[in-house]
Amino acid sequence: MSERKRAPRNRTITLDETERDGLRARLKELSEVDAGTIDATIIGDCLEVAARLAPESVDMLFLDPPYNLNKRFGERSFAKKPVVQYTEWLAGVLDTLLPTVKNTGTVYICGDWHTSASIFATASERLHVRNRITWEREKGRGAKTNWKNSSEDIWFCTVGDSYTFNVAEVKIRRRVIAPYRNGDGTPRDWQEGKEGNFRDTHPSNLWTDITVPFWSMPENTDHPTQKSEKLVAKLILASTNPGDLVLDPFLGSGTTSVVARKLGRRFLGIECEQEYALLAEKRLELATSDTGVQGYSEGVFWERNSFNSMNGRARMSGQPDEESHRPI
Repeated sequence: MSERKRAPRNRTITLDETERDGLRARLKELSEVDAGTIDATIIGDCLEVAARLAPESVDMLFLDPPYNLNKRFGERSFAKKPVVQYTEWLAGVLDTLLPTVKNTGTVYICGDWHTSASIFATASERLHVRNRITWEREKGRGAKTNWKNSSEDIWFCTVGDSYTFNVAEVKIRRRVIAPYRNGDGTPRDWQEGKEGNFRDTHPSNLWTDITVPFWSMPENTDHPTQKSEKLVAKLILASTNPGDLVLDPFLGSGTTSVVARKLGRRFLGIECEQEYALLAEKRLELATSDTGVQGYSEGVFWERNSFNSMNGRARMSGQPDEESHRPI
């Protein structure tokens, strides 16, 4: 495989032939998967692999299927379908995967404005739909005859009425604009520090603090639709506890498995494209020494750009101080 010429400061994770040979041996083939398989990257079709996984063993299913677009993923392509056909395809995916999820489990389903109609139609027949998270992304082409598409959705669903939601684990630390004080001069509902004034707030279903991975971020790969570690970390911290099992059947370059490892969860990732599966394994290897999630520190998520001057920024991202003025 020919290597792309990159800028000197480009930090995109890549593979060379020597690495591929070593990482390939770590992938699990379909024939090697059984009910005891854990903490692994499985190469294959998730609809075939699901039948080999332990039933009702998954605490959180993160479903990031191809959106209903003409899109190429490495050597494979997904062709846009009529909405009815895409809805039927998604229903088949859910019917195959849901038997692996516990009755106390959580299911997150990713989509865009176009596929969200299909997601609601299929999820509402099989799960309790709790909410729809909309997150803003910077990337997206402008259009002369339409609004620029710069957001995506994540549908929050549960199997039953008993489920995990750790709201205290996913608070957002925001800079205080109006620092009101009590009568004795103490901060009313915020924290005062030499680096600034901040308030820890409950998370909403509108996320404007996510940075899509790009060339200067150490988590970036060449996967065309890579989710950020910060985004997935919010979901995992909210809906699982340490030691719980997270399943991503459309793993891509491995973000879900990597974040699960960093946060002390067990994981299973399934990916049909070998190059992406190998990238996932390389990122898992890197995660053993760098457990930081960019944008998450001191038990809270920091709103975009509010952590620029705070001590510990390099420790949080695992990167040198020269990167401290990058968006988080």
